[in-house]
Amino acid sequence: MRRKQSQAEKIRQLSDHELIINLYVTQLLLAAVTVILAFLFFDYPGDIGEWIRWRPLAIVMYGGGFALLVLLLDWFLTVTVPDELYSDGGVNERIFSALSVPHIFVAALVIAVVEECLFRGVLQVQFGIVFASALFAVLHIRYLRKVVLFFVTVVLSFMLGWLFLVTHNLLATIFAHFVIDFVLGVTVHFHAQKKGGGKVESTENGRIPSDGNTDPDR
Repeated sequence: MRRKQSQAEKIRQLSDHELIINLYVTQLLLAAVTVILAFLFFDYPGDIGEWIRWRPLAIVMYGGGFALLVLLLDWFLTVTVPDELYSDGGVNERIFSALSVPHIFVAALVIAVVEECLFRGVLQVQFGIVFASALFAVLHIRYLRKVVLFFVTVVLSFMLGWLFLVTHNLLATIFAHFVIDFVLGVTVHFHAQKKGGGKVESTENGRIPSDGNTDPDR
């Protein structure tokens, strides 16, 4: 019987173009869900704008401070927790190694805007922090087999929900989410380059580090 492929293995088999298309199609679908739910739950879909407040100092202070705390926690776990417990099986490395730094910036921004508008701006406003945060964690279902990684994702989700409760400002959670994803994405990108000797070779199925290692748990 043929062994069922893990998500990491499936992602490694995608070409760069297929990987990028998959990334943006997913975000487009989430954006569509956000718009549909806004029509269903709000008198006017534009009511979500009530939670968008341009307060630069508060956005940087709360959102940036939150992001810094999360990045420090991630660094601590990276150096203290064994890779087999905290690694996502090479999925993030495969994704971010396929993107340039400017593209990581754009992707992180798109992801932050779409996911925060959906989970905080619509779901948390309508159903509360527990429901929205739990659903956000479930969205990252590929972490379920990694107990520590999934636990951190759940905690991060509730922390983002708490940040929204404190600030009542989607821009603060969007900024925090963006900074976290961008910094971690760039870090993973350069780590992958360094591990591959600064080069990434193309293959028929996609890109792999130039040392030829295709172990999805690496």
